[in-house]
Amino acid sequence: MSGDFPPITCKDLKAILSYLGFSFDTQKGSHEQWVLIKDGRKYKVTVDCPKSPFSQTLIKSMAAQAGKTKKDFYAILKNI
Repeated sequence: MSGDFPPITCKDLKAILSYLGFSFDTQKGSHEQWVLIKDGRKYKVTVDCPKSPFSQTLIKSMAAQAGKTKKDFYAILKNI
């Protein structure tokens, strides 16, 4: 794992989503749904905190759900 892409914790991920304008919507078991409606499109990110710190594959998937890239998530994390 590269130093550019360290594991992201649940707390960090929620901070990234909040920064992007997402808000908590619902929870089913351990899966939280975070949503954002932007430019007429609904984005929904599923967060499973028991899997924290998240693998690079999971980070990439959650970033895609948010309409972002993994690099975008790490850039935001450095600025918050």
